[in-house]
Amino acid sequence: MLDAIEKNLLKEVAELDSLPVGAYNIRANGQLDGRHTTANIDIVTKTDKPGIDIYIKPGTKNESVHIPVIISKAGLKDLVYNDFHIGEGADVTIIAGCGIHNCGGDSEHDGIHTFYLAKNAKLRYVEKHYGEGDATSKRVMNPTTIVHLEEGAQMEMETTQIAGIDDTIRKTSGDLAAGASLVVREKIMTTGEQNAVTDFVVDMNGEGSSANIISRSVAKDHSRQEFISRINGNCACAGHSECDAIIMDDACVLASPQLTANSVDASLIHEAAIGKIAGEQLIKLMTLGLTEQQAEEQIVNGFLK
Repeated sequence: MLDAIEKNLLKEVAELDSLPVGAYNIRANGQLDGRHTTANIDIVTKTDKPGIDIYIKPGTKNESVHIPVIISKAGLKDLVYNDFHIGEGADVTIIAGCGIHNCGGDSEHDGIHTFYLAKNAKLRYVEKHYGEGDATSKRVMNPTTIVHLEEGAQMEMETTQIAGIDDTIRKTSGDLAAGASLVVREKIMTTGEQNAVTDFVVDMNGEGSSANIISRSVAKDHSRQEFISRINGNCACAGHSECDAIIMDDACVLASPQLTANSVDASLIHEAAIGKIAGEQLIKLMTLGLTEQQAEEQIVNGFLK
């Protein structure tokens, strides 16, 4: 049975398939199902490799782009390259929802998203991944996100992957110019024999730039998670990474932070916490009438929200 978070994520990914504004529906056969643009957004199909280029004009406000990828066939492996060009002073939202629903064979979706934010541009990027299918089929997703932030640009990135994906290597890299800001909030839950690796690399190259990487995860059953973060402060800047994980059953969680200060004015911090659910938390909820399993679910749901 899917818990409340998984059901909500599945619903959100499915709904992306019908959103009308700035949406490209990429089907399992690699064909583009539809295109909707506005006066401020232009979408161009790549000619040299699978994927699209999205251009958002300078000064654009209150616009959004939705990119759903739905794979419903077994034995499929695809790779797409999507590039996003955010014009100077623009303030927009981009939402990517990827779902794999396969039976009778393995399926894999790999996506490389590259973002180019011009001076003083602002972007909120939301990425949601979900998978379901029979127990004999594997679902694999390997998202790569590359971020280039010019002077004063700001990007907030929210990623969610709750169960359903058997293997994933999630790579995010960024380079920041003066005054640029990158905030990443990651939520992951693994179950069964699933494996998840997240790998962050951020180079702060301009004075006054900042990066804040926050990962919250839950590892259940025999699953394994690895959190890798490398923050490089090459000037007067501020960098922070945080790994906060709940471990359950016979799971394994590995955190590997790395901070490199190449300037005496670089301020870099890392925080990591891995542990089980506290017994007093369970007892408190169970005194309210919940079973131990229900109490665990409530704690996990609250932790990942």
